[in-house]
Amino acid sequence: MQIVTTAKIRRDLRQHLSTTYPNIDFDFNASIEEANQALPTAEVLITYGEDLKDEHIERAKNLTWIMVISAGIDQLPAEAIKERGIIVTNVRGIHGIPMAEYSIAMMLQVARQTKTLIEKEKKHEWDRHVKMTELHNKTLGVLGAGAIGSEIARLGNAFSMKTIGMNRSGRDVNEFDQIVDYANLDTLLQESDFIVSVLPRTPDTDGLLDMSAFKNMKENAVFINIGRGNVIVEDDLLSALDQGEFAHAVLDVFDEEPLPYDHPFWTKPEITVTPHLSGISPEYQPRAIEIFEHNLSVYQRGEGQYQNLVDLKKGY
Repeated sequence: MQIVTTAKIRRDLRQHLSTTYPNIDFDFNASIEEANQALPTAEVLITYGEDLKDEHIERAKNLTWIMVISAGIDQLPAEAIKERGIIVTNVRGIHGIPMAEYSIAMMLQVARQTKTLIEKEKKHEWDRHVKMTELHNKTLGVLGAGAIGSEIARLGNAFSMKTIGMNRSGRDVNEFDQIVDYANLDTLLQESDFIVSVLPRTPDTDGLLDMSAFKNMKENAVFINIGRGNVIVEDDLLSALDQGEFAHAVLDVFDEEPLPYDHPFWTKPEITVTPHLSGISPEYQPRAIEIFEHNLSVYQRGEGQYQNLVDLKKGY
């Protein structure tokens, strides 16, 4: 069996895989260009997913399984993969710890006016009238009550926050006090002081948060997007903030990345921009390889349950 990577895997993890599986031919590459010669003989491909095109799938004649070591699969050549019947797995949920910590950090930043305090510190300005608030007893709404959303809710519970989650089915999820389905999104928006979106890019989520959604938010609400940029209508978000429909937006993901230098998000005081780093952690690749090894065992034995088997028709 030949396993080819198009993602740069840490040296210690490469050594671990080669030592643990001596009967497998690992061809480690840092890019799709570097891996191109090995594609025709690759049975398994480890990739971040954004580098694969139709021509790569066509070239990889022996490919039967793609392990995407990221959560997003929206850039995969889905039709070409489906036609070949290639298995796809990803590392959905792996970002739970860093993304939940990011979400809490940003909630605290806004609640405790961190940006304002830093500016006043630079000016040596002693101002004890900066308005502070708390997370305690506030309501936290999470759009996407999966693994990442559940971890956000768990940390929210530690601050005695009421937690409302949204998923497709409306089924209960342990970490949440309440769950709503898509049809009852307005209920979540109307009741939440902090709203975190971890929604993936799918046709159902495209433009989900438009002006009508922003108008349903509390005037003091803080919106945080760490899912995908397509969820918001950018012009509507800007207009809603201008009109005071809600208080602040923390945006880590965007329709166009990197965010253009002259984009109005950069200079708007009511927006905090971060460069798609909420999921970054030194533990990322070790956790990804742990999922890969579980799935490799299932693949080799031909029995068991794959972790994070992707349904390309649904897009997740």
